[in-house]
Amino acid sequence: MKITILCVGRLKERFYTDAAAEYSKRLRLYADIQVNEVADEKAPERLSDAEATQVKAKEGEKLLRLIPHGAYVIALAIDGTRLTSEAFSARLEKCMTEGASHIVFIIGGSLGLAPEVLARADRKLSFSDMTFPHQLMRVILLEQVYRAFRIMKNEPYHK
Repeated sequence: MKITILCVGRLKERFYTDAAAEYSKRLRLYADIQVNEVADEKAPERLSDAEATQVKAKEGEKLLRLIPHGAYVIALAIDGTRLTSEAFSARLEKCMTEGASHIVFIIGGSLGLAPEVLARADRKLSFSDMTFPHQLMRVILLEQVYRAFRIMKNEPYHK
């Protein structure tokens, strides 16, 4: 099983990089894990709707180029399906048993994902109605994917 996380922007704070590295290391027991970052588009603090759309489109183009052919794509989106950790684990397991050998998760930048990226996704997933910084979301996603594999294997993990 191969898992790729495509994300906009780099992890800047050390506590994020340390946490992401730890969960990536743990995940290597279960899957080939890869994280690919694309540069976030520079934009002023206050954007018009048209400018925001343009920024998301540019970031989206970069993300779409990195999606491997045949990959099962899950976009993180606030309007996506919300699942418990157990249901998320079951969904990942179902993807694998149905032949998905490469799952790609996509985390957008501070403005979210372009409609073209959301349209390419096989599934949209939401972790909450709340908004999280995309750097923190990467750590949360890595932790939940790790937890999902522990659940699949009936291995203990803290609750």
